[in-house]
Amino acid sequence: MSSTPLTTTVAGSAAEEDDSASTAGRFARARGVFGKMPFFTKCCSVWLTIVVLAAVLADFIPGLPDPNYQGFIFGDGETNAGPSASHWLGTDNVSRDILARLIYGARVSLIFAASGVFFGIVIGGLVGSIAGYFRGFLETSLMFSVDVMLSFPALIGFLCITQFLGRQDLFILCLVIAIFIWPPFSRVARATALSVSGKDFVTAARAIGTSTRRILFREIFPNVFPTLLAYGLVLLATLVILESTLSFLGLGVEIPTASWGGMINQGRQDLLINIWPPIWPAATLLMTVFSFNNLADWLQKQAASRSAAI
Repeated sequence: MSSTPLTTTVAGSAAEEDDSASTAGRFARARGVFGKMPFFTKCCSVWLTIVVLAAVLADFIPGLPDPNYQGFIFGDGETNAGPSASHWLGTDNVSRDILARLIYGARVSLIFAASGVFFGIVIGGLVGSIAGYFRGFLETSLMFSVDVMLSFPALIGFLCITQFLGRQDLFILCLVIAIFIWPPFSRVARATALSVSGKDFVTAARAIGTSTRRILFREIFPNVFPTLLAYGLVLLATLVILESTLSFLGLGVEIPTASWGGMINQGRQDLLINIWPPIWPAATLLMTVFSFNNLADWLQKQAASRSAAI
């Protein structure tokens, strides 16, 4: 009877040690991946990390003003102010803090882009992997549906759906982009799956009677995923630009929600008075898109090396 608590304690200690070792191993792998990056790619990764963390933790940043607070209405704000100690990047024409709006605008752009890439990888990756693995009639049917979706002007469909629903909040924008984003991912996944399905390890899995579902999710999709991730990062930059373009045209999230495109549009109206409101979001957008593209190029090279090795 007395040995049971001791056994439980020893087992618990062993589990904690395994968890600690597993966590240390993940950090070591992350450091290893970061160490392999060229210097410029490391800089891009650091910038993206700062942008993502700022967007995620915006509500908890001490001293960060409300991005929609118009101080001039209450007589305690300065309009079109330049960078200062109280407003690091200045204020816009209604005395809103530019830094706060940049950070909250990053949240809008990243949620929109990340949701598009997520649905693209999940739906498109699954459709493309199934088509590339099974081939035949199923492949023809699935890829025909992909071709139909690709032939439809996505931007027009995007505008029609948002106007029909009469809403332009972030949830609706993410829902609509999910409808149109998956076909390009399907083509990429199919091309990779066609190559992977002919490899020896897949043939061996079939020969020993491995289930189709297990082959798809344990052999095909894990080897398709790195290519989809690299493609998704390229598309991530495109989706950030798309969201900013829609907001610039007044077709994105509704005012007064902060967005980079909306900030550029509002700031250009007072460009001769104050250059800072459009300059900061434009520079942030440029650096973010460039960083995504640079990181995607590096990941594509890594995916190509992995494909050549298997």
